[in-house]
Amino acid sequence: MSQPSDLSGWATGRLLSTAARLAEHAWDTHLARWELNHASFAVLHLLAAQPRSQRELAQAMQVEDQTMSRMLERLERQGHVVRERSATDRRRVEVKPTDSGRAALAEAGADDAAERVLGEAVQDLPRLRAELATMVGELSARRWSAPS
Repeated sequence: MSQPSDLSGWATGRLLSTAARLAEHAWDTHLARWELNHASFAVLHLLAAQPRSQRELAQAMQVEDQTMSRMLERLERQGHVVRERSATDRRRVEVKPTDSGRAALAEAGADDAAERVLGEAVQDLPRLRAELATMVGELSARRWSAPS
């Protein structure tokens, strides 16, 4: 596939979705070494702080419960997470990272991983991160706010 010759005429939405898709592909290629993809890496990142239920993970990732179930099944098969009954509430099933999952998260997400994956594609990564965080926060608030 060849590089587009003139991106200046592209609509902002097209640029954004194409950049996201290409960045996701590059990140997934990096994560494949640990049998992860962008979504499963994010799940491990969420679990690093504390065990969570499938529903809590789905809400945090803004996906449906069924989607999260499939992600967790894959992570379990790979040995990165386990699901166990809570010690304090036997009705609750908690998802916890295994030693393998914690190691994969640490290795794959090393401090300079994004810089290595993106290379020279982004000149000011801290600024891009700040703008993306603002965008995600704003659009998430709109999506999850109660209808008027």
